[in-house]
Amino acid sequence: MSGVAAAFLCSSRESRATVYDQLEYMLPKLALRGQAGVSVAAFTYTEGVRYAKAVHFSCGSVRIKHVEQDLKFRPHVAIAQIHSRCGGTGDVKPIRYSAGDSRNFAISLDGAVVNSRELRGELLAQGHRLGGSTDAELLLRWIEASCERDYWRHGLPVSYENVFRDIDDRIDGAISALFLDGQGNLVAYRNRSGLRPLETMQTDDGFLLFASENCAFAGLEGKTQQILPGHIKYVDGKTGYCVDRSVSNKRYKAKLCAYESLYLGNPKTSVEGQSHFETRYNIGVALGGLVAQRLQGEPVSAFTIVSAMPHTGGPYADGLFASLAEHGLFALRREVVATQFLHRTLIGTPGERKSRIAQKYRVSETSLAKTTIVIVDEALIRGDTSQAVTNMLLAAGAKAVHWAIGSPPIVAPNYYGMGIDTLEELAFWQIWKRLPPEQRTQSLRFHKMEPQVLKIIESNTAASISAATITYLPFPLLVSLLPGSQDGVDLSPFTFEMPTPAGQKRANRNLRELVADLPYSESIPA
Repeated sequence: MSGVAAAFLCSSRESRATVYDQLEYMLPKLALRGQAGVSVAAFTYTEGVRYAKAVHFSCGSVRIKHVEQDLKFRPHVAIAQIHSRCGGTGDVKPIRYSAGDSRNFAISLDGAVVNSRELRGELLAQGHRLGGSTDAELLLRWIEASCERDYWRHGLPVSYENVFRDIDDRIDGAISALFLDGQGNLVAYRNRSGLRPLETMQTDDGFLLFASENCAFAGLEGKTQQILPGHIKYVDGKTGYCVDRSVSNKRYKAKLCAYESLYLGNPKTSVEGQSHFETRYNIGVALGGLVAQRLQGEPVSAFTIVSAMPHTGGPYADGLFASLAEHGLFALRREVVATQFLHRTLIGTPGERKSRIAQKYRVSETSLAKTTIVIVDEALIRGDTSQAVTNMLLAAGAKAVHWAIGSPPIVAPNYYGMGIDTLEELAFWQIWKRLPPEQRTQSLRFHKMEPQVLKIIESNTAASISAATITYLPFPLLVSLLPGSQDGVDLSPFTFEMPTPAGQKRANRNLRELVADLPYSESIPA
């Protein structure tokens, strides 16, 4: 998980603002994509490329602090990377080459390359050195190799259209990237899968802006558009002349990752004219009807509290709370779980995550004696956070803790920037291993499993985290509530139908190893 943003000053006549001003305006709106800091690369013709950082998300603001304290440094173009963790994929960092400023590149990147091992092997076989392990460095080295082979050695100007066509043809994964070269040229690139969003805005006051989400442009005047899958937008560093180019052999439709709507994106970001807040609220309403039926069959205490998992569960909980009232169930809407810091606990090793979970969450109420708590969350991925929060609430006196999940069971890994790399770490598969063989086979229908099989999964998952019940959103309901058509959303977390060939091959291999003792495994492609 990460975010990208850029600002290019096309004309200084219309605005007194700087590119740093524009980045400082946009970056706080992308903060949900990562809280581990911001790196910046900026360019002027007199100073070349310089690097900066901004780590202050206090009071909803960001301030870019240049590494070299030079108040006269006023770049006309800058790109930024919002990190989900320090040193993670896609850092903006100096990547310098030996032949002068024209070969001084920087990149900010959202997403991940699935076939990175194969591409690294090719570069190493060609004699190129790779000093790091990030996908950002891999992409930069691939660009360098293409430029050297086809342009530099012949004294020719670089055609980034051809360079990125080669990249798009070779990469399997999800990439939205902003690339800055040593001549101040800017390239915005979204690969053909379209899983990670990339938006642009031509402002009325002379800026060309780029960002991972369109919420970054809220309050600005200008014309916005989406970078299409398999396209680049090239901005000439000297003239500001901007062109859109397709770099794919055929036209691809965006298949936006479901996590964008459910979890990753800012609630104010819109997709197909529908904000993430609306989507999440509507899911909460649909969940409320299911939870109401379940609570009516359960012993409920005098006080029922509906609470969200911060910081993304609020709209879900609001919708569920409103729905319970419509079904005649009285409840209080109150937050009983608070956080000590913003950093998400999704990414990291089990040990790192366990430590962060223990430090991050606390019970905000002094006493929850004899209360029934309904916690609303967008997804249950590994179950360790849910278990820790449940135990905290029970220790604070809650009579029962029920979980309402705004998505179906997560059954597949995600190799596209979400940090979910194996099946074994998912709560679904931890429960699956304990089921009788017949129920195992039935549950392998995933999003098509029968309702009674889903109830078995829910019951076993609830027991594993000490919860009274867990209610998942059924797959057909999710599809009906997401914006746009089903073929415009990557639903692989729930269907196991991966959006790219290398991703499917890798997932199938992982699945075959896990279900090797069942006849079903014979039908899984290699």
